Amino acid sequence: MSQVQRVERRSRKVERLEARITSAQKDLIERAAALRGTSVTEFVVASAQEAATSTIKDFDALHLRDQAREVFINAVLNPPAPNHAARAAAERYRRHMGV
Repeated sequence: MSQVQRVERRSRKVERLEARITSAQKDLIERAAALRGTSVTEFVVASAQEAATSTIKDFDALHLRDQAREVFINAVLNPPAPNHAARAAAERYRRHMGV
């Protein structure tokens, strides 16, 4: 068990979460919890937390990719003027390649 899980177990739990589910869903969840050796509550909370963490991570990664894409497109459409180092590198390349 990770340290985070141990801390969470010791944390005082004051919030409640309720859901209405079908008998088939309950049977499935109870079976999965039993296979993991946990209570239904522990199984549901852990599964919901994993799903929430994954969803947030996916959203954040997608959001960052969108930002990176915009920065890239802006740099391509509006490139900065070459600085001294870039001009010197281009000149070295031309001399080296005989262009």
